[in-house]
Amino acid sequence: MASADRELRITVKVAVLGAAGGIGQPLSLLLKANPLVSDLALFDIVNTPGVAADLSHINTPAVVKGYIGNNELAAALAGAHIVVIPAGVPRKPGMTRDDLFNINAGIVKNLATGIAINCPKAFICVISNPVNSTVPIVAEVLKQHNVFDPKRLFGVTTLDIVRANTFVSGIKEVNVQGTEVPVIGGHSGVTIVPILSATSHSFSEEEVKALTQRIQYGGDEVVKAKDGAGSATLSMAYAGARFANSLLEATVAKKSGVKECTFVKSDVVDGVEYFSTVVEFGPEGVHKIYPIPSLSAYEKGLLDACIPELKGNIQKGVDFVKNATIGKL
Repeated sequence: MASADRELRITVKVAVLGAAGGIGQPLSLLLKANPLVSDLALFDIVNTPGVAADLSHINTPAVVKGYIGNNELAAALAGAHIVVIPAGVPRKPGMTRDDLFNINAGIVKNLATGIAINCPKAFICVISNPVNSTVPIVAEVLKQHNVFDPKRLFGVTTLDIVRANTFVSGIKEVNVQGTEVPVIGGHSGVTIVPILSATSHSFSEEEVKALTQRIQYGGDEVVKAKDGAGSATLSMAYAGARFANSLLEATVAKKSGVKECTFVKSDVVDGVEYFSTVVEFGPEGVHKIYPIPSLSAYEKGLLDACIPELKGNIQKGVDFVKNATIGKL
């Protein structure tokens, strides 16, 4: 009993930056449901006290507190074990991920500075788009503060895997919970490379092309269906929580063999500094980065198309930080 009580007193703080937004609210709800979380810090520029009050009534262990505005960012981040970043503006109809860049890049740079100063050892999960560029932005800011640890920075590409699992299981009429499709590369358009050949299913050429297109551009499907009212917020919140929960399993519960596809600093592709493949988590974050699996001829073509686009996206993020004047929070 004493041992159980001691375990309950372990502080595991998760900070959600952008917690009042379309992704942030349902993501915070899902994280509140995880009993491994002892403290849930909700940060945004508006509305977090209300979101925190609402979530605080849920009978799970996490103590929830809202923080509002840049003056409270340091307090939100202090002592964080995991920081999840869904902050930024969503895509609107006709908007590419690239259109989001100038707005979201500045937001992410500001938050990364706060992390570097207040919780440099935290595990950082970047959801803010375009992930292919925002992950390098966070890395460059951390480097400026001499606190960059590549094992602790992750781009959350999990929604691509969630979509792939859903679409494949639907076509093949199998249990989605037993379906796991690796998706490698990056997190936008042609940089998303689903490895359908790694599943136990056989697909016609038409199915492969249709599935690949739908997985790569699933976000557009939601933006169009919402008709100007938003983007893929609920499915992204689910995917973000799945990723954060996996990280908690590995780093807090010390569970072994926990794997997710994620966009991390990697050398699996020559000349591409960040790349998403299957990654096994350990107590320190990245434990093992798996190589690219065997590819079909079609998938090799997808990878060839991915690489130049991804390299450009990464460089754009690096250049943004290098060219930006040093700002204050």
